[in-house]
Amino acid sequence: MTVTNLTAEPCIYPKWLIAELRSDHAGELGAVMIYRGILAVASEPALRAFAEEHLATERQHLQTLESLLSQSKRSRLQWPWRAAGWLIGSIPALLGTQWVYATIQTVEAFVDAHYQQQIVRLRTERPADPVTDLLERCRADEVMHQQDAAARVEGNPSLALSLWLKTVDLGSWAAVAVARHI
Repeated sequence: MTVTNLTAEPCIYPKWLIAELRSDHAGELGAVMIYRGILAVASEPALRAFAEEHLATERQHLQTLESLLSQSKRSRLQWPWRAAGWLIGSIPALLGTQWVYATIQTVEAFVDAHYQQQIVRLRTERPADPVTDLLERCRADEVMHQQDAAARVEGNPSLALSLWLKTVDLGSWAAVAVARHI
C-alpha cells in the first residue's frame, strides 16, 4: 500500500473520526507487536516467513495511520498496546503454529469488522473523504491476512485454544473502547 500524507488540521476531522483513527492507530501498533512477538520466539521457517510478510504490511498500515493522526491525537497508552500485542503474538508462538494461525485468524476477523463499521459510517457521513479509501485498503489487507491464517489452521480448536481466542476477541473490543478515549 502506498502511504499518502493526509495529515489534516484537527478541526477537519470530526471528534468521532479522530477517536476511531486513534483506535486504529493503537490497533496497528498492537499488530506490529503481535508479529514481532511471534518472531521473537518462533523457530519454524514457514511460521517466521508468515510473520515477516504480515509484519511488513502492518508496518505500512501503522505508517499510514501516523500520517493521518498527529502525535497529540494518538492514544496515550502506547506501551500497553505494545505489550499486549507482543504477548498476543509470543504466547501462541510458544504453544505451536496452530495457536498462532488461529489467533491471527481471530484478530483479523475482529479488525475486518472494526474497519467495516468505520467505512460504513464514513460513506454515510463523509462520502468524499479520502480516509475511506485508505481504510478500505487496510481492511482488504487484513482480510487477506485472515484468509491466509485460516487456510493454515488444521482441525478444530481445543478447549484451551477456544478460550484463548475468546479472550483475544473480547480483549480487542475492550482495547478499542479504551483507545477511542485515551
